[in-house]
Amino acid sequence: MQYKGYTGHAEFDDEAGLFYGEVLGLRDVITFQGTNVEELEKEFRDSVDDYLEFCEERGEEPDRPFSGRLMLRLPPRLHRDVYVRARQEGKSLNQWTAEKLEQAS
Repeated sequence: MQYKGYTGHAEFDDEAGLFYGEVLGLRDVITFQGTNVEELEKEFRDSVDDYLEFCEERGEEPDRPFSGRLMLRLPPRLHRDVYVRARQEGKSLNQWTAEKLEQAS
């Protein structure tokens, strides 16, 4: 589920007979639940809205989902080696690294 840049993940609890979920990729914890898919989706959106309102009331910056930017510090030799590898494959260092990370995940 996606809403305002936030991603929700849910599972079904057989014993309780309901779906429960949480927003992924944050330090803060945002949860939601529902008895059917429609209710679950509504509760997800409401939970995100409540979180954003709560942060605004407290004057705090809400935790945001990952931006997609990753800063790495590498030993110079490794930096050079991966740059050369990327160029040999006709790719930018960013593209080559993203592909390798995708393969590893």
